[in-house]
Amino acid sequence: MQKLNFAVFGTGFWSNYQIPGWLELGDLKCLAAYNRTIEKAKKIGEKFDIPFIYDNPEKLIKNHGDLDFVDICTNVETHLPLTKLAAENGLDIVCQKPMAGNLDDAREMLRICNHNDVKLFINENFRWQTPIRAFKKIMDSGEIGKPFKARISFCTAFPVFENQPFLKEVEHFILADVGSHTLDLCRFLFGEVDTLYCQTAKINPTIKGEDVASILLKMVSGLTCFVEMSYASRLEKDSFPEALILLEGSHGSIYLDHGYEIKITTKKGTVKKSVEPQIYPWVNPEYTIVHSSIVDCQRNILEGLRGNRAETTGADNLKTAELVWGSYRSAETNELVRLQ
Repeated sequence: MQKLNFAVFGTGFWSNYQIPGWLELGDLKCLAAYNRTIEKAKKIGEKFDIPFIYDNPEKLIKNHGDLDFVDICTNVETHLPLTKLAAENGLDIVCQKPMAGNLDDAREMLRICNHNDVKLFINENFRWQTPIRAFKKIMDSGEIGKPFKARISFCTAFPVFENQPFLKEVEHFILADVGSHTLDLCRFLFGEVDTLYCQTAKINPTIKGEDVASILLKMVSGLTCFVEMSYASRLEKDSFPEALILLEGSHGSIYLDHGYEIKITTKKGTVKKSVEPQIYPWVNPEYTIVHSSIVDCQRNILEGLRGNRAETTGADNLKTAELVWGSYRSAETNELVRLQ
C-alpha cells in the first residue's frame, strides 16, 4: 500500500503515544511536528526521528505539500482553528478528543471538513480496548438475554494533573475529558440516547472545573445506563485507567472487573475470562490499557483515511459531543435533557 505522510500538531504528553501508535502500523511516516514551544517539539522530533520541526503551523503546511493528513494533539481550544487550517489546505484530519471546547465548535469542525471535502476522525480509543471489544461480543451473542440495565464506572484518585497540569485550569473538566470516553462507550455498547439527567461536583479546591459527575441515561432501546466518573475517589482498589462495566440482561449479567477480567453470570453459574491488552514497549505502565488501544483505534482510522469504513468519524463523535454538552446543560439547569 502507498505510504501516508503525516504531521503532528502538539508535542505534549499524548504525542509520546500517538506517534508510536501510528508507527506500529507501518506504511506511515511522520514528516513534521509543530508545537508553540519549539523546544518541546525538538525533543519529540529527536525521540521519533521526525525531520522537520516548527513553532508555526501555517509554515509547516506551506512547506510540506506531500502531507496526507495531520494528527491534532493540542489543547482543545485549538482544535477548531487547526482543523480549519488543515481542511482549507486539503488535508484529512485526525483529532484528539474531546472533539472541541463546545458543541458549536464541534459542529463547525465537521461543517468545514465537509465543505472542503476532507475526512475528519476523532482519536477516541476507549471503545477499542481489548476487554471492551470482548464485552460487546459477549453481549451481542445473546448469552445474557435482552439487556435492560447497565452501569459504567470510572472512579479514581489517580493524580492526573501531574502528567497533564493544564487540566487544572480548564473550566469544563471531567465530563469533557472522561465523559467523552464513557459516554462514547455507552453509544458503542448500547446504541443512541433518548434522555439524560446529570449532576456534577467539584471536590478538589485547586481546580477550576468539575471532578465528579453522575449521569442517568435512557437509551432509545429502552435500556437504562448509569455512568459515574470521578477523580476524587479514594477506594480500596483503584481502577485507573480501567472503565468497569456491569450489564444486566433477562438471562444473566456481564461484569468487566478490575484487571481485565470479564465475569458472565447465568443460572448455570459464573464463568470468568481474562482479556489482556497487547503491551507495546513504548506504553506507560500507568496507562497500559489506554495506550495499547491507541494502535487498534488508529488502525481503524487508517482504514478510513484510505477510503474504507472507520468507526470514530467526526460525524459519529459529534453524537458523543452532544451527550457531553447535554450533560453540562442538565447539570446547570437540573433538568432532564432529551436527545432524540
